[in-house]
Amino acid sequence: MNNRYRAHDPEAEFEPGSRGRILRNLRGVRSIREMAHLESEALYAATEQLIDETQLEQRFSAADIRHMHHVWLGGIYSWAGEYRQVNMGKDGFMFAAANLLPGLMDGFERGLSRQFTPCRFSTVEDQAHALAVVHAELILIHPFREGNGRCARLLAVLMGLQAGLPVLNFGGICGVEKQRYIGAIHAALGNDYALMTAIFRGIIARTLRAQARLSRG
Repeated sequence: MNNRYRAHDPEAEFEPGSRGRILRNLRGVRSIREMAHLESEALYAATEQLIDETQLEQRFSAADIRHMHHVWLGGIYSWAGEYRQVNMGKDGFMFAAANLLPGLMDGFERGLSRQFTPCRFSTVEDQAHALAVVHAELILIHPFREGNGRCARLLAVLMGLQAGLPVLNFGGICGVEKQRYIGAIHAALGNDYALMTAIFRGIIARTLRAQARLSRG
């Protein structure tokens, strides 16, 4: 995983025998493929559990987001649900410094979460904008050592359900679309959410088309 992120801190520990590719974990996993499978299975189970737990009128707190992360990765990493203690960057782009995370997440709860959750917006444009702002800002904060993108997508799924949408389909974010997504994250650093809103507009449209196909049998 060090090919994706660079952590600048002595606490950045990797699983012995993994050649610096897998973070130290409770399962002793040293294979990238095995860890990807384990995290994917755990995410599926966590999604089902959190859908059952989430209320339509729930305003998501920082503690709720930590709970999501712990439900997903608590059986894999000892630090699941805890804010990271390492500074991290990706492709030369540095995320928020570790010592700022508690304050940033408190501000996220009092600001964006209060503004956009519960996500009860009725138009696609308003839904896409709410999802885009919350998603992009949570990614920029990057509160956890691993799984920030997937945790942010999980939050988007739960917000989408509050808005009456089906479970959002993120499967189209690959190739050129992945590059657009990365560009949208960078644009959000300057409070420009237009690109991310367009991406979520596409996600919603793709999700609704898939549901329509299923309904037709």
